[in-house]
Amino acid sequence: MMLLVVGVYVIAGNVAGGVGGGTKALAKGSVPAAYQTLVQKWGNLCPAINPALLAAQLYQESGFNPTAKSPAQAQGIAQFIPGTWATHGIDGDGDGDRDVWDPQDAIPSAATYDCELASYVKDVPGNATHNMLAAYNAGAYAVIRYGGVPPYKETQNYVQIITTLEESFAAPVGRVDPSEQAAGAIHYAQQKLGTLYLWGGNGTADQGGRFDCSGLTKAAYESVGITLPRVANDQYNAGPHPSRDELLPGDLVFFSDDLTNSRAIRHVGIYVGGGYMIDAPRPGAVIRFDPVDTPDYFGATRVTEDGAKALPTNV
Repeated sequence: MMLLVVGVYVIAGNVAGGVGGGTKALAKGSVPAAYQTLVQKWGNLCPAINPALLAAQLYQESGFNPTAKSPAQAQGIAQFIPGTWATHGIDGDGDGDRDVWDPQDAIPSAATYDCELASYVKDVPGNATHNMLAAYNAGAYAVIRYGGVPPYKETQNYVQIITTLEESFAAPVGRVDPSEQAAGAIHYAQQKLGTLYLWGGNGTADQGGRFDCSGLTKAAYESVGITLPRVANDQYNAGPHPSRDELLPGDLVFFSDDLTNSRAIRHVGIYVGGGYMIDAPRPGAVIRFDPVDTPDYFGATRVTEDGAKALPTNV
């Protein structure tokens, strides 16, 4: 096994190239099954949006939580403030009411509002989707005034975050570019082999240097300058999703009892090649090598620096 890991460490450190790419189809399980049909349908409402972009907005706003409420009184899965909902909320399911707490209304309303904003700025030069997102954040007048995304840091960041997150909700086509930091993350995890598992463990001195599964993956990528969220189901959104036969060393691999919902992911490890990962499996066990080909294998993420930076901290 050590020969295997040394070999894949070298491969990961030297692999280069690859054809990146993406499509507007949703990645497997990236949207909870209860909302996938809605997001797929309404994400194709107008050319400025797509299902992956709409999913990215919903995730950034609420983490797909239909009961989310912000300190600014934004409400529901799409985080409409009451005044905006009063004007732009629609009866998406045709049941006779417009309920901001009902995703069957809120998701169609979010898509409709996006498309309305896109129509307001349709004559502005530049990328129509970027202009639409900028209008969502800063208002259509600002986009028209500046002839594109206005020079507001908050707005520019918003556009960057959503378009980056879009890549983690879209099913890629072709090969996903390998991570430059993958080899370093594997090397870090190798050094922790044999360490006893600790629920909630982050590897700190007061915890005896112990980890749980997502604590290990977070620390491994932090060692190469990439900060991941703390829990596994958010780590899934830190980059695009290679298929099983496209896995490369350093990819994060995820496991769930519900293979239709990334929010139900309960375990993560670091792929090392040959069908194996390094993971912190459970209480009473140590960090070790485990096979990835099990019935609860959910999928994988190729971590990118931009993808990790785009992840919200409030979902």
